Amino acid sequence: MLATQPTLEDLTANRLSTAAGIEDIAAAWNELAGDVPFRRYEWLEAWWRHYERAGWELFVLAVRDAEGALVALAPWYRHRTLISGRTIAFLGSGEVCSDYLTVLAAPELAELVAVRLADWLTCEGRDEWDTIELDGIERQDPVVGGLIQALEARGCLAHRRQRIGAWRLELPGDWKSYTSRLSKSRRGGVRTVEKRYFETGRARVRSAECAAEVERGLAILHDLHQRRRKSLGDSGCFASPRFAGFLAEVARRFHALGRLRLQWIELDGRPVAAEFDLSSSAAVYHYQSGIDPDAMPDKPGWLMQISALKKAIEEGFQAFDFLRGDEPYKSWWRAERRPLFEVRLVAPRVSARLRHGVWAAGVRGKAWLRGFSEWVKQRRSLRGGDANSNE
Repeated sequence: MLATQPTLEDLTANRLSTAAGIEDIAAAWNELAGDVPFRRYEWLEAWWRHYERAGWELFVLAVRDAEGALVALAPWYRHRTLISGRTIAFLGSGEVCSDYLTVLAAPELAELVAVRLADWLTCEGRDEWDTIELDGIERQDPVVGGLIQALEARGCLAHRRQRIGAWRLELPGDWKSYTSRLSKSRRGGVRTVEKRYFETGRARVRSAECAAEVERGLAILHDLHQRRRKSLGDSGCFASPRFAGFLAEVARRFHALGRLRLQWIELDGRPVAAEFDLSSSAAVYHYQSGIDPDAMPDKPGWLMQISALKKAIEEGFQAFDFLRGDEPYKSWWRAERRPLFEVRLVAPRVSARLRHGVWAAGVRGKAWLRGFSEWVKQRRSLRGGDANSNE
C-alpha cells in the first residue's frame, strides 16, 4: 500500500524502447512483479535477448507518480505483421508460453493505471500502434480489465476469446492429507510406485544445487524431452535454438536467485525423468519436463510428479501450479482449472479496423475448417463402428 494515494493527475506515462532503459528499472520492475516468476525482469529480458528479431522494438510503458517513482509497467514489445499492422504484445509471448502476464501495478492503483495507459495509447501514442494482442489473461485481471474498458470508452474495438486454461493445485500441510484427496485408484498407484521404486532405493531424486549440476540437469532435460516428443511424432521444444538458449539463460538467472527447481529421477542409476520448475515464496510453477520413452513401464512421469509434489509439500509451499494446458493428468492430480483469455484491442482508425476485419474473417475460416475436420473424423469413426458391429 502506498503511503499517499496518488491521483490520476499525479501519474505520467512514457515509453522505454532500449535495453539500457529497462535495465535501469530492473529492481523496481521486480518489486511490481510480485511473486510470479514469469513477470520478473530476469525472465522477460532474457526472452527479449533471445527472441528479438529485425524490425521488433521494445514498447515498455512506464507509469510514474509525482515523485518519479515507478508505480506501474506494461512489459510490451512491438512488431509488424501484414494483417495486423503494428502490433503490441507481451514480452515472453509465443513458444515460450509465459503464464500470468499482466500490466504490473499495485492493486490499489489498478483503475488509475488503466486510465493513464489508455490516455497515453489514444493521445501521445495514438499513431504508434494498430493492434494490441494480449494472450493468457486471467478473467479477473484488474489492470487489463480496466485497460480494456478504458480503451473501449475511447473508441477502440475489443475482441475476446477463451483460450486453454491454467491448472493450480492448492497444497495441504502434509503428504498423507494430499494423497487422501486422490481417487482410490490413483492413491493406490501412488503407494505402489513409492514402495516399488523409492522405498527400495531403485529410484533416486537428484537436484541441481550448483552451476555444474544446472548444466547437467539441462542436458538431461533436453535429451529426455526431445526423445519423448519425437516418440510421439512431435519436434519438441528444444528443436528451437532460440528456446534452448532462452531456457539455459533463465536457468542460470533463477538459480542465482534461488528460485530454480531443476531435478531428475535416476532409476537404477539411469535418468528417466526430469523437471524444470520455478518457485515463488508460496508456489512452485511446473514449466517443462521430459521422460524416457523407453522406460514407460516404470512410470517415469509418476516418479517425477510424486517427487515434485512431495518435495513442495515438505518445504511448505502452498500451491503447485501446472500452468497452461488442458492435459487430463492435471485434474487427476487434483489441480483446478483457471480460465485464460486472449484479448485483441484495435485502434480507433479506419485502417486498423479494416485490418481487424481481415483477421476476424481468417479466424472464422480456421474455426470452420477445424469444425469440418472434426465432423469428417466423427463420420469416419461412425462408419468404422458400424463395420465392426457387423463382424
